[in-house]
Amino acid sequence: MDGASESATTEDWGPFGRPLFDDPSARALSRVGVVDVGSNSVRLVVFDGAARSPAYFFNEKVMAGLGAGLAETGRLNPQGKVRAMEALKRFQHLADAMGIAPLTAVATAAVREAEDGPAFREDVLRETGLRLFVIDGEEEARLSAQGVLLGWPGAQGLVCDIGGSSMELAELRGGKVGRCVSSKLGPQRLKTIKGKKALKAHLSQGLRELGDQIGRDPGRLFLVGGSWRAIARIDMDRRGYPLAVLHEYRMSRKAVYATIEYIETSDIEQLRLRCGLSESRMELVPLAAQVLKHLVRELRPTDIAISSYGIREGLLYEQMPQKLRDRDPLIEACRFAEAKDARMPGFGARLYDFVLPLFTWRGAPDKRLVRAACLLHDVSWRAHPDYRHEVCFDEATRANLGGMTHEERVFLGVALLHRYKNSRDGSPFEDLFGLLEEDDLKQAEILGKALRFGAMLTASENEKMGSLKYFPKKKRLELILAPGTRDLYGEVAEARLKSLASALGEVEIVVKGR
Repeated sequence: MDGASESATTEDWGPFGRPLFDDPSARALSRVGVVDVGSNSVRLVVFDGAARSPAYFFNEKVMAGLGAGLAETGRLNPQGKVRAMEALKRFQHLADAMGIAPLTAVATAAVREAEDGPAFREDVLRETGLRLFVIDGEEEARLSAQGVLLGWPGAQGLVCDIGGSSMELAELRGGKVGRCVSSKLGPQRLKTIKGKKALKAHLSQGLRELGDQIGRDPGRLFLVGGSWRAIARIDMDRRGYPLAVLHEYRMSRKAVYATIEYIETSDIEQLRLRCGLSESRMELVPLAAQVLKHLVRELRPTDIAISSYGIREGLLYEQMPQKLRDRDPLIEACRFAEAKDARMPGFGARLYDFVLPLFTWRGAPDKRLVRAACLLHDVSWRAHPDYRHEVCFDEATRANLGGMTHEERVFLGVALLHRYKNSRDGSPFEDLFGLLEEDDLKQAEILGKALRFGAMLTASENEKMGSLKYFPKKKRLELILAPGTRDLYGEVAEARLKSLASALGEVEIVVKGR
């Protein structure tokens, strides 16, 4: 790319800057393997894609249970060691086959506290060649918080990461990690406490001490860890929540208390099967639920958000220079998808400029959502024409895209649905539409129909696409055709423009330049 073209691209993207993954430092992060050896599970994640918002190229977990019985014996669980070693051998073989060795491998509470932890590390190195780094509780908290920052740049609040043998808290202020503390409040360890009264007293004292150290009233509480995600899945079941995406799922304090009561009064096995949880995970849920109840009661967060990002993502974030960390993960992921899958990569920027005049008024959708929709408007073209609208919606609502609330996912999905289909009547996704207010649904439809019309002008030369002007008070929509685009405005394009005008509220259409 010559200097003039690069400058033009940067200017086109405005505050979003040049696409991140065009930078060599970003490409160097494009595929990274991370192993997390915890008290409950051993997991390998291979990240791939745009560095600022990586996709999960490979993700495998084994519930080894290394920390089971640690509190009583002081040693790693013998069967857990066997299962963990088998998993680590497999992970190393996979890494070699993928060409991503050496893996970055960390171990947390169980290995760092067990008297045979050092011997286990030596066995792992000898049998797999994998160097296992043990991190202390404060570092575990810091990395978990950095994982949250991968998905929520500039996040504020408190991160709580629960494992089997420990629970960590980390403060987030202005996108930076502050105070970090660790405790021995993991559910595997709490099994040794006999009786409800003793457990309640232990949790009350432990959480009170943590509150004194880290502070109370944190604003948002970000929950990291498999036990928290299992409780969130149960909360979804209790509410009949339609979108089964855990990342960015929100709960109120009232909802947490209701779900804990739901767990206490339900048949655990039936609940496990209904929510798709493993036996080993469900075994820890009742204890984890008690920890959460005392945590919420003691710290008094305004709301609770589930983060699917934690230590593993925090390790990736650790490798990023600050200029990469400051980027918008949603826009980077969408930009990467356009470059990889769209028929005409780069058209999304021009389409954004074209449709933006429809969304400049107060109360309009966030411009980053408009930009994301423009970038994704053509990435599903390989799907069967009869189902493209469904594929688009499904991808937007369920894909691994950071930096979006559930409502924003549905907004983006509805916009892309209307990119390929005028009506959403009879859609199999109708239950998800209810997550949006009626006005937001209408705005998503307008955006989708604007994309549907704008896509008719893809054959135009750069900077000759023409423009739209919208006058809400006059109920007037103007299309100014640029030279070279007049022949593109045929009867199909005209029909799509009329559909857009109808979505805007039966506005008058004026076409200039014909």
